[in-house]
Amino acid sequence: MYEIVTKTLPFAVLSMEFVSAGEDWQVLFQGGDRPHIGCTVLAQPRPSLTGSGETSCTASVINLSGHKDEAVCREIAERLCTRLGAVVVCSGGFHLDGISREQILQVQEAAREMADQWLRERER
Repeated sequence: MYEIVTKTLPFAVLSMEFVSAGEDWQVLFQGGDRPHIGCTVLAQPRPSLTGSGETSCTASVINLSGHKDEAVCREIAERLCTRLGAVVVCSGGFHLDGISREQILQVQEAAREMADQWLRERER
């Protein structure tokens, strides 16, 4: 199964591509002037350490030097992993020359919204 979610911000277009691998998922997040792979996060579900019976996850991260894509890729991988109870790998990168702190926050919020939109569509 292959699905794509896109979102247009005033300064960039973002995309998330979702590919199933059996029960697990691969997500490619990209956007901006120079989409790239700056980070890969693998999230594996596990029982929460609180003993509450909820699902949590353990994440492993590979970053390229000088890239700051972990914040988005980690959040996507962990968010999907705990909601789906599946292994999730999120790779990707966003680059925009001269990006402001406010724009970075907008990209992070948009990524959350895109992941949540995809999850809602899967639950139907």
